[in-house]
Amino acid sequence: MKARLKQIEGTRFLGESESGHGVVIDPDKQFGASPMELVLMGAGGCTCYDVVSILKKARQDVRDVQVELDADRADSDPKVFTRIHFHFIVHGRDLKPEHVGRAISLSAEKYCSASIMLGKTATLSHDFEIVDCQ
Repeated sequence: MKARLKQIEGTRFLGESESGHGVVIDPDKQFGASPMELVLMGAGGCTCYDVVSILKKARQDVRDVQVELDADRADSDPKVFTRIHFHFIVHGRDLKPEHVGRAISLSAEKYCSASIMLGKTATLSHDFEIVDCQ
């Protein structure tokens, strides 16, 4: 995997992925997300992908998955994440809570490299709610 960053102005950068996608990275958060916001969103994207894939393999009628992340960081440098809570909101028809819980657990413990990596410095917690789409 490769990536490239190019300075736009001051401490603002344009990040480009190997696949050709770009994102503005701005520590001041005026014109783009901060690097740590991107790390947190990356963990959310990683785990959402897993949860959707696992639920579909379990033949669950999942329609939408969202995750709200709430995190704390250390007070001093390096200001690593010390706590991250993942709250999943899973929409679907007749979803079984045991399948949703299992999908989240598998992602957290086995598949999501981003959150597993962040778990080396942060306490991770997860919960979920199911919204039935009848």
